[in-house]
Amino acid sequence: MAREKISEKIMILGVDGMEPRLTKKFMDQGKLPNIAEFVKRGAQREDLVLLGSVPTITPPLWTTLATGAYPETHGITCFWRQSPDSLDEIVYAFDSLGCKAEPLWNVFAESGKKTLVWHWPGGSWPPTSTSENLIVVDGTQPASVSMGVALRDMEKYIRASVDVQSEVIAEGESHDNGAGCIITDLEGMGDAAAVDTTNSKALEALDKALNRKKVTSIMRTLDEGDLATKVSDHLSLEPLKDAKNWAEAKEGSKEFSITLAGGVKRWICLLEPNDKGEFETVAIYKNKKSEPLAVVHNNELFKDIVDEVPYKDGVTRVSRSVRVFDMAKDGSEVSIWISNAMDIDNGDGLFHPKSFYKEIIENVDYVQPVMVTLGGNETVVREIMQPSWEVYTDWQADCLEYAIKEKGVEMIFSHLHNVDNMGHVFWDWAVQRETEPDLNTEAYVQFIENAYLDTDKYLGRFLHYLDEGWTIFIVSDHGLLCTEEFPPVLGDPFGVNAGVMCELGYTVLKKDENGDSLPEIDWTQTKAIATRGNHIWINLKGRNATGIVEPEDKYELERQIISDLYNYREPKNNRRVVAVAMRNKEAAIVGMSGPECGDILYWLEEGYNRCHGDSMSTYYGCVDTSVSPIFIAAGQGLKKGYTTTRVIRQVDLAATIAVLGGVRMPAQCEGAPIYQILEKEF
Repeated sequence: MAREKISEKIMILGVDGMEPRLTKKFMDQGKLPNIAEFVKRGAQREDLVLLGSVPTITPPLWTTLATGAYPETHGITCFWRQSPDSLDEIVYAFDSLGCKAEPLWNVFAESGKKTLVWHWPGGSWPPTSTSENLIVVDGTQPASVSMGVALRDMEKYIRASVDVQSEVIAEGESHDNGAGCIITDLEGMGDAAAVDTTNSKALEALDKALNRKKVTSIMRTLDEGDLATKVSDHLSLEPLKDAKNWAEAKEGSKEFSITLAGGVKRWICLLEPNDKGEFETVAIYKNKKSEPLAVVHNNELFKDIVDEVPYKDGVTRVSRSVRVFDMAKDGSEVSIWISNAMDIDNGDGLFHPKSFYKEIIENVDYVQPVMVTLGGNETVVREIMQPSWEVYTDWQADCLEYAIKEKGVEMIFSHLHNVDNMGHVFWDWAVQRETEPDLNTEAYVQFIENAYLDTDKYLGRFLHYLDEGWTIFIVSDHGLLCTEEFPPVLGDPFGVNAGVMCELGYTVLKKDENGDSLPEIDWTQTKAIATRGNHIWINLKGRNATGIVEPEDKYELERQIISDLYNYREPKNNRRVVAVAMRNKEAAIVGMSGPECGDILYWLEEGYNRCHGDSMSTYYGCVDTSVSPIFIAAGQGLKKGYTTTRVIRQVDLAATIAVLGGVRMPAQCEGAPIYQILEKEF
């Protein structure tokens, strides 16, 4: 049904992990002037809260925001999907194949509106509309654009010193949880990547192309040990020696080398003294006879260093960023970060149309790499992580503005991952821990604030569009807790949660010859397992290949498991761990029933949560953090300086934008327009 358009141009500025409690705190302190202006000119709740759906984790919530449908309807029910073949296998869940609901961007594009979907990590890639009006960029993982397909070499952290006698390359301890979702093969998808999700052959082909691998695992769990990852875990040490065999190096110069691309190539770095005899720069060379790739000053992040690395049967051009810091004036030591290498020549795999990638790198800049692998450490956060994200947020704002000015885009769905990425690395360090008695918590509290300051700067780039007839929504999928107590082995979204379920006797692991548990399930004795973030599955005969539980015993077993979950106490403080547990049919109340969800759904008690995925959206954490997502709206068609008391739900966003844009509701939309904030009666 056609409607009168209230707004011709609409922009959704999504910021992953951004939450209202901290936003309002910093805004009231006068530290977020741009957000304050959006609020002053906009319409939202006084507390800026958007009532989040469950589970409180990235793919389901961004999909809910785009479709107006609850997870049980759109089908994305966790970070991963449950494999239909085995209870201990999980499957990649970011692509649009698993989404059963129509996204609003298809509606706008097919109505004739030039529409951009920018890195929306939930049901956006590959595109499911063939409309020429639709531009889609990535969405296959949350970190940064093209991280899934264009990464050719991992980042490095090097310390060069005159006290180091020989090279020490530290690969670091791996804590891979699959969150990177590296996609290895997108060939054959073609320039028009739209997929008919009703065509089984198309789904099978794309399943192969996206390398949707099943992951079998007894997953590690987040604990104090994982949080305390040191820089030394990833630090390569290099001897800093007197410079030799250089054609024109100044007297007193020093040199060191950096191993790249798995050892198949090196950079040679030259430190030359200035006229005062002090050292301030690092010049980077391919070899001692070449021109420098870059000359980087101390405390500078230098971007767009173009180099080549091996790729397939040849080489490909890559871009990197470099940051130099902690350089001693006497040239005795220096630290340097080398970013991930992002493919320039083959970087269009997640751009539709592919030509849009070429436009971006020619008219804006190369895709900017960010720091993603180093653990929580004060030096790393200050010197590497936050500066790299500041560069990335500027680049993303430039890209969106290019799409508006040069491509005529009038409908934008965009996602930025800066807050969430930093939150997972260091949010928990803002509270003193027994395992880290010397932790500088004040520094980490400031880092949290810095993340919001940079986000305010990013959002401020779009403030002027309010004066140009745009309607702008600032939203997020969830907030981020600073953890109070580290949770037991339950509610981790990245695999099988064996801990508590083993303690309760429902999951049984195999034993080795010494009687020690192996990371393998004994299905002959396992009645139920907890997988992903919030799901417990009964090992049911007739449904599961490993099933041992008779169908007639299922209901009573569920009752017993729920009872035991409520009675389970954390050993340290003897406090209850599980806040809510319910059968699949009962979970329809929160939009989490149906075949994609477990037989039992559960959420942990406030205070025993990880950053967000195992909790309710209403929960609070330490240092004024919360899990709630944010909602701010301003511009054409909305009331100005208005505060509503209405409970605004994530499913309401798509319905409200459809009304403003004068298009039909997405086919499976379950939300309602936020009519209280509309300028005209509805």
